[in-house]
Amino acid sequence: MAETKNLTCIGCPLGCSIRVEMEHDKITDISGYTCRRGEVYARTEVTHPTRIVTSTVCVENGNIPVVSVKTETDIPKEKIMDVMNCIKKLKIDAPVHTGDVILENAGGTGVNLIATKEVMIKTK
Repeated sequence: MAETKNLTCIGCPLGCSIRVEMEHDKITDISGYTCRRGEVYARTEVTHPTRIVTSTVCVENGNIPVVSVKTETDIPKEKIMDVMNCIKKLKIDAPVHTGDVILENAGGTGVNLIATKEVMIKTK
């Protein structure tokens, strides 16, 4: 049975409208992309979608109460809630530096959760 999926590419700022034709869960045609990233995005999105997770983690004794974090690379979309459940339980101590690994193997994905901001120790 033939199926058509219409996507808006997020691979670059152009936001191309991509059309993916599938038959029996196999891609038969991809059209509408203007760069290689669009084709790669469309193939991944219809076969095994992935996302980068961004959130915040509580910081004890920091000059701000939370630090922004993200997964180092994208993870399978179905693992997002596993990662978020791990993040909810985290509390870390200041100082925190950009790029610090906050949690290894977040949610069993094999991907580390890293800090994307600096948080210094609170001064009195």
